Amino acid sequence: MRYALANELHARPFPVAKAPCTVVFLAIKKPVAAAARDRDQDLAHLKDLLDRHGAQHPQPEATHYAGQIGRHWLKWEQHTEFVTYTAITQNVSERAFNPADFEVFPPDWLMASPGQRVTSAMVRVSECQGDEAVGRALADWFEPESLAVSRVLDDAAICASDFRIDPAGHMRFAVFVSPGTGRRRVGRIVQRMCEIETYKAMSMLGFARIKQLTPRLGELDAQLTDLMEQMTDNSAQPDALLPQFLSVSTELETISARSTFRFGATGAYEAIVTQRIAALREERFKGRQSFADFMMRRYDPAIRTVKSTETRLQALSDRAIRAGELLRTRVDVERSAQNQALLESMDRRADMALRLQHTVEGLSVVAISYYAVSLASYVLYPLTTAGISKGMLTAAVTVPVVLGVWFAIRTIRKRLE
Repeated sequence: MRYALANELHARPFPVAKAPCTVVFLAIKKPVAAAARDRDQDLAHLKDLLDRHGAQHPQPEATHYAGQIGRHWLKWEQHTEFVTYTAITQNVSERAFNPADFEVFPPDWLMASPGQRVTSAMVRVSECQGDEAVGRALADWFEPESLAVSRVLDDAAICASDFRIDPAGHMRFAVFVSPGTGRRRVGRIVQRMCEIETYKAMSMLGFARIKQLTPRLGELDAQLTDLMEQMTDNSAQPDALLPQFLSVSTELETISARSTFRFGATGAYEAIVTQRIAALREERFKGRQSFADFMMRRYDPAIRTVKSTETRLQALSDRAIRAGELLRTRVDVERSAQNQALLESMDRRADMALRLQHTVEGLSVVAISYYAVSLASYVLYPLTTAGISKGMLTAAVTVPVVLGVWFAIRTIRKRLE
């Protein structure tokens, strides 16, 4: 695997762009279970686009592709949850951010995609004609209230965007390249602009998720608090509360299991956005807010909300688990008390049974002695001819027989014990 792993480091080079040029960018994601999607469908969709231009197909099971399609240079990348298409065309349209430039991706081809559009962007790369000309262009192209603009990479270019979706459905980015900036550096700037937008959009999916969860989490929080208050009331029956605690805990664990991946992905994407902005090495342009300032004021609060909701969900799950354990402990204590009372009752019954057994044993001695005396008397009756009466004979054998029976029964009982 040595060569394969070494080549992987160079498999996704930055695009090369020369001002002036137009860059159109597209990111597609499957709505459900995107990480476990059939990736062959992504490749088939790319091949469909290449076939329209007679371009060569990528290698089987490829995760990236770069090549010429007509007058456009195309870069395709497959990621964990989405795929991206970047098309670069030399020169720019007379009309800034002309929707016709996006027709490199035909509408019918977009409709046949195996996923949905996460974001799309148009990047207008032009030569910098001075700060005044840049200022006039920014005023014409972007919304001033949300405009973020800064000099990047040691004044290699000026980048700007208002992060708003235009009437054609695309984000707009402008890159004004300073004289002497190389094509590879321009390509890296464009790539970072596209990555900032893509990972920003992907991380905001976590915010959309928590907006769905927040109402239900509030209901579960109130329900859990109510159950805990009932648990402190000694009149409440623990056996009746325990199923309700289990129901709340189960639902919280289900929500957590379904949201863990999205929360984790949001944190990872947010880190990439921050990293990409830091890599631009921004400097202010005429005192306007930079990309970092924009993200701090507009983007970071949403991410903090996601993180706080994730913490809240974990705290609710822990509370439900602890409350359930306390309730189960209470149930166990009550059952132990019931078992103790039952054992005491059994002890009393055993004592009564023992006394009854001793009584029965006494009666048994009497009954057996009676029959034994009768038998002994019959055996000794022939002695009455010697002048001994039957009464005297019976009286004489009664005491020995009774003692013998009592001793025999006692011996048998000791052996059984």
